Amino acid sequence: MTTAMNHPDVTTLTEAEVAQLAQRLEEDDYETPFAALEDWHLLRSLAFQRPELAEPYLYLLDLEAFDES
Repeated sequence: MTTAMNHPDVTTLTEAEVAQLAQRLEEDDYETPFAALEDWHLLRSLAFQRPELAEPYLYLLDLEAFDES
């Protein structure tokens, strides 16, 4: 079982750390659902703040365009 990263600063994450994050999400073997959710939110933050790092892993976010009007 894996655990999520503890609220790292997305501006300091390296490519290797993002790859590890994506691997954890891909394996989906977390101790709690909340740990998985923390990693998912971290990757989502990366997608907005540092898209060049998150781009190869966007499939893990399963984002869809929604019209909320």
